[in-house]
Amino acid sequence: MRVKAILTALCALCAATCAFAAEPVRLGAVLSVTGPASFLGEPEKNTILMEVDKINAAGGVLGRPVEVVILDDETDVNKAVLAVDRLIKKENVAAILGPTTSGNSLAVMGKAAAAKIPLISCSAAEKITKPVSPYIFKVAPSDRLAVARILTHAKAKGYKKLAILTVSDGFGQAGREVLKELVPAEGFELAADEVFGPKDTDMTAQLTKIQGAAPDAVICWGTNPGPAVVAKNRVQLGIKTPLYMSHGVASKKFIELAGEAAEGLLLPAGKITAADKLPDTDKEKALLVGYAKAYDERFKAPVSTFGGHGYDSLHLAVKAIANAGSDKPEAIRDALEKIQNFPGIGGIFSFTPEDHAGLGPDAFIMLGIDKGDWVIVGQ
Repeated sequence: MRVKAILTALCALCAATCAFAAEPVRLGAVLSVTGPASFLGEPEKNTILMEVDKINAAGGVLGRPVEVVILDDETDVNKAVLAVDRLIKKENVAAILGPTTSGNSLAVMGKAAAAKIPLISCSAAEKITKPVSPYIFKVAPSDRLAVARILTHAKAKGYKKLAILTVSDGFGQAGREVLKELVPAEGFELAADEVFGPKDTDMTAQLTKIQGAAPDAVICWGTNPGPAVVAKNRVQLGIKTPLYMSHGVASKKFIELAGEAAEGLLLPAGKITAADKLPDTDKEKALLVGYAKAYDERFKAPVSTFGGHGYDSLHLAVKAIANAGSDKPEAIRDALEKIQNFPGIGGIFSFTPEDHAGLGPDAFIMLGIDKGDWVIVGQ
């Protein structure tokens, strides 16, 4: 279960000697490195490994090296709880990055809050930071922002009736609640509301019911592999109704899983997903392209939105430590809440006492899938 990474890098011999002589700043991370959500957790772990090396090569923080203890929850909620317990009680970490999934984050955030250890979740569910809990933050854009982006696109297309198909896990049901609120609030008719299980391998029954409701478009909310099954079943049933996916599948892994059935699908995603296709005038492009290049060079794999969550959670924690001049958990918490206009992979973060999510609508662009690749269909 446990992947422990003590990560240091040298920029010069003298600096390295000083850094290693100093007590490290100790952070923890609970990530789904293996299991069904490994396509999310592995790039998060890889990114944290890469970025800690970079931070330490530049002198660390407060003149001390950064050490990250990474625990793999194997996409299992019970193991996530045990991992957070270990980080708090045995590893004595100053802050926790992750968990990867919404369900696991929701399950452990109470423990971090009770221990007064800042937790910076890498998952999207709105419930993680709403209502605000003093020690709980997150970096994945909220479901509400993603839903709003889809509905803006649907409205521009003139759609009137929408159907939703959501997975019955933490991420899917959090998204379902927002969809059921915003679809009618934005003037659409909710034509159908169907649910599938995380381990379901056939969704033809749900899609057949949806087809019978004759919606103008369908919104599928989940993470792999379920949405890829939905895409394939849609093609098999000959359904031509436009299909939106959630930001939970914003990686090339989804395109690989869905194959030709991914063609023409639409989804909101962070800019990193299609960084190379952004206009040169985009202020975030240089950071995104630089991260993508470094990740590809080190891991021989394309970046994804999810690796960006690892980047943002780590760098926000380090920024808070630097601003606070301390690695005491309470000082980190206070400093996190004051961070403004921080450029991350997921967008520009600005936290306040009332907002521990920190991102606005510009965190998303609308992407389509054409010939096995992303295309920007709206900013």
